[in-house]
Amino acid sequence: MTIQEIEKKSLALNALDKIHLIEKLLSSLDKPDPEIEKAWIKEAEERFAAYEKGELKAVPLEKVLKNIKRK
Repeated sequence: MTIQEIEKKSLALNALDKIHLIEKLLSSLDKPDPEIEKAWIKEAEERFAAYEKGELKAVPLEKVLKNIKRK
C-alpha cells in the first residue's frame, strides 16, 4: 500500500477513528530514551530528598501562577 492510498483511506475515516489513528501514530514517534528517563528519575529523587532535608523550598502553585501572569 502506498502512502497516497493510506492517506486517502485515512481521510475517509470518521472523526473518532481519525483521532484514534492520530494518537497511535503520535505515540509511535514519541518513544522516550531510557537514559533520559533514568536521568529525570534520578533528578526528581534528588530534588525530593533535598526538599525533605529542608535544603530546597517549595513554592505554592498559586504564587507561581501569579508570577507568570505578571510577566
